[in-house]
Amino acid sequence: MASVFLYHVVGDLTVGKPELSEFSETETVGAAIGAIGDSAEGGIPVWRKRSVKSPFENAQSRQQRFIGILNALDIVAFLAREDCLADQEKAINTPVSEIVAPANSALKVVDPGTRLIDALEMMKQGARRLLVPKSLVWRGMSKRFSILYNGKWLKNADSFGGSSSTNVLATRPSSSSTSSIQDKFCCLSREDVLRFLIGCLGALAPLPLSSIASLEAINPNYCWIEASSPAIDATKKLPNDPCAAAVVEPTPEGQHKILGEISLAKLWKCDYLSAAWALAKLSAGQFVMGVEDHMNSRSLPDIDTHSDEIAAEETNAAAANSNRLRRKFSSRSIGFFSNSSSDPNLSIGRSMYRGRTAPLTCKATSSLAAVMAQMLSHRATHVWVTEIDNDDILVGLVGYTDILAAVTRQPAAAAPATLDSNL
Repeated sequence: MASVFLYHVVGDLTVGKPELSEFSETETVGAAIGAIGDSAEGGIPVWRKRSVKSPFENAQSRQQRFIGILNALDIVAFLAREDCLADQEKAINTPVSEIVAPANSALKVVDPGTRLIDALEMMKQGARRLLVPKSLVWRGMSKRFSILYNGKWLKNADSFGGSSSTNVLATRPSSSSTSSIQDKFCCLSREDVLRFLIGCLGALAPLPLSSIASLEAINPNYCWIEASSPAIDATKKLPNDPCAAAVVEPTPEGQHKILGEISLAKLWKCDYLSAAWALAKLSAGQFVMGVEDHMNSRSLPDIDTHSDEIAAEETNAAAANSNRLRRKFSSRSIGFFSNSSSDPNLSIGRSMYRGRTAPLTCKATSSLAAVMAQMLSHRATHVWVTEIDNDDILVGLVGYTDILAAVTRQPAAAAPATLDSNL
């Protein structure tokens, strides 16, 4: 195991991190849409409000108030319900407490002096956020926390007496200043951890240049949905991590040809109302490739009609409501295509889809460093893995958990080499 995990602590990753601003369960879906745009990994932690007013709050009570993480796909799936499509204003003003799935284990409160290896183990077991107290006594001197005391690692100097020579914390502040800082926290995501690992690739050698196949980082148990199936069916089978389903076409050989994906990463900064309409009304293939490739112009929601032409078409209130809905839920406004072209008559086809919303893929022979760089540059939660000789045939995916498992896995003992050396 690389020494970087033993000689660094969680506090090293919190330098420069802003103080956590809680998103309450009483906030609306509309407010959540705005908050998710600036969030990490396309999701925001949701909290219950404090039941008792107090000058500060300890870590345990803070953990108990955490409900779960609300992501972009959760919101789109909610807005795709029939009652929400019928009354968009009511849906947008719905409290997020009615949407967020309870998952208290997705967040863990850890001390700044916790070893990085211990934090990674928490993330490998399902934690997606680490809540770290912001303390004035933290100075970022990680190696002072990574020492041995009677054969045991000192994960938290608070476990020992303040007068002990092993207590490496700086002098504690007075009780008056402690009360003002104990309820301040910052939040670390797995994306933050990945950025840290990218910054110390040399310390991880030779793992970064090894292929993901040799590191056993490819997860073959991915979620998928056939392109002909309703897109809404993907929301009924999506795993929690990564929250993504590949949209595929089966081949005669029983393999999966990937066309796209339905995931929180792709819906992160889309037009949520447009995406909800498409999710509810289109097939999975139409959803990811754009309805222009599959439907004639009469069936398409019209976004290019001039206002005077629209007025002529809307002969009654029912027709007007229908037309407005269809224009608002245009497939182009989902974010699948760029509308910035100077030529309004430019035909938008599949090639533009492949350039902008094609699923992020790599080969089984791709290096771990390359896959990590892909995820960070695209702010993706996963990368699909395809066959070496065919860019379209899926063999699995690589997510955060797979990467963390690969970099922390103990190397196998070379038994045969040891036997030979003793001969």
